[in-house]
Amino acid sequence: MEQPLVVALQALLLVALGPAVVGYVRWLKARMQGRRGADILQPYRELRKTFAKEMVVARSTSWIFHLAPFVLVASTTTAAMLVPVIVIGPSADALGDLFVLVALLMLGTAFLALGGLDPGTAFGGMGSSREMTIAALTEPTLAVSVLALALTSGSTSLGAITGGLVETPGRALGPGHVLAFAAFFIAMLAEAGRLPVDNPSTHLELTMVHEAMVLEYSGPYLALIEWAAAVRLTLLLTLAVNLFFPWGMARSLGPMPLAIAAASFAGKVLLLGAVLAALETRVAKLRLFRVPELLAVSFTLALLAAASAVFVR
Repeated sequence: MEQPLVVALQALLLVALGPAVVGYVRWLKARMQGRRGADILQPYRELRKTFAKEMVVARSTSWIFHLAPFVLVASTTTAAMLVPVIVIGPSADALGDLFVLVALLMLGTAFLALGGLDPGTAFGGMGSSREMTIAALTEPTLAVSVLALALTSGSTSLGAITGGLVETPGRALGPGHVLAFAAFFIAMLAEAGRLPVDNPSTHLELTMVHEAMVLEYSGPYLALIEWAAAVRLTLLLTLAVNLFFPWGMARSLGPMPLAIAAASFAGKVLLLGAVLAALETRVAKLRLFRVPELLAVSFTLALLAAASAVFVR
């Protein structure tokens, strides 16, 4: 019972911290831009307010429109159960590994795109088309970049990958590891809908991707979608810091190892969130037709990382 409990608690931690991570990035961006900005708890207030609002649904929608938010939340939560957050040992290997994680992320993306298409509006179709174009390059890049680490550790289990890197930290200095992290970081920006691929704070018709798909959603449905998006960003940040820099994670369930691991996890996420905020403050959104070029570069980097892992072995 101990191992499933740790897996559930780690997933619950990601689900609970999702809005706080979004609020932290927003607050830091505001500070970098010379504004005061809202505190990091503002996304929780927004979710509470959105949950309490009345839901308006177009008459042209079908059951797909109603099902999409729940599939998105369920797939994102299940994916969170596969990710080692604080403890290396316990992982949900019985549920799946790297490939199941990528499949779950793609499942949520596909259903959200179907939900955007279902009402038959122009914005929904435009956003869904753009989202699937981006996902066609993003999801393989995420898989191949982590696969480069799996080739080195000899397992596609996320827990085994982190454990292997902790035991042999010298591998983090190799060129394949650096290339894999660069590819993963670029793909993470696209998967989470961040700049320079997408702007999460815009409502301009020429730049919307994620926002265009959810324009027809309101009330509790919109709150579920926004919460799932926050959890997905937190999940991807956790993968970036724990798969590529897993030092500080706990190997046992003692009070001291858990405290050190929690502090290490918080510090790494805050640092990478600061990098994300600084990047979004300094760069502008790419033109839509330039986005596939950036994602193609990230996929090439992931392939080079995988090839490097094979030859180094």
